[in-house]
Amino acid sequence: MGYQTSKLSQLSSREIYWKLFTITLTLSACTFGGGFVIVTFMKHKFVDELHWIDEQEMLDFTALAQSCPGAIAVNAAILVGWNVYGFAGMIVATLGTILPPMIILSVVSFFYAIFSTNVWVAVVLKGMQAGVAAVILDAACSLGESVLKEKSSLSIFIMTAAFVCDFFLEVNVVYIILVAACIGIIQFIWYQYRPFFLRQTQKETQKQKCLQETKL
Repeated sequence: MGYQTSKLSQLSSREIYWKLFTITLTLSACTFGGGFVIVTFMKHKFVDELHWIDEQEMLDFTALAQSCPGAIAVNAAILVGWNVYGFAGMIVATLGTILPPMIILSVVSFFYAIFSTNVWVAVVLKGMQAGVAAVILDAACSLGESVLKEKSSLSIFIMTAAFVCDFFLEVNVVYIILVAACIGIIQFIWYQYRPFFLRQTQKETQKQKCLQETKL
């Protein structure tokens, strides 16, 4: 995190605001295929290129953006903006993300009849599907690689089980996220209070030994 902070400290507030706004505006205006595609490009820009956010933070942001209500792209922009430059950064990043679709959809709504029956528009959208699928696959592989790098058996198990439940068993994603969140909370509590539980167990063991020695 220190490296990311030093990179940001080299820029003025105005430069950070401008970069946040222009990057999120460009990504939102030029990206097709949904929130996961934008999140992928956010990772490439803010993590790989600018080094404003580390990979683990981006992984956490992606999970939070998916888990919270609302559009994934907007949720991710809120989290990225807040992490980069607090409340003001959050406002700037959110504006940059919501302006393009708001403007584009406003225009489309006026000419919906023309767009809906236009053969060329249908062909272009059809051709985009393959590219969008590739970008989403890239995001999935990148995030999965980050989980594997942790070398945590529990994290790998959760990721594998979530994939099986979603892809093969068609379990509702909301349930998968809730179960994964509960497992994460239990894991956190266990690691936080594990020393206490171990001490209590050791005390009980010592008491039993003392009682046995007294009886002897």
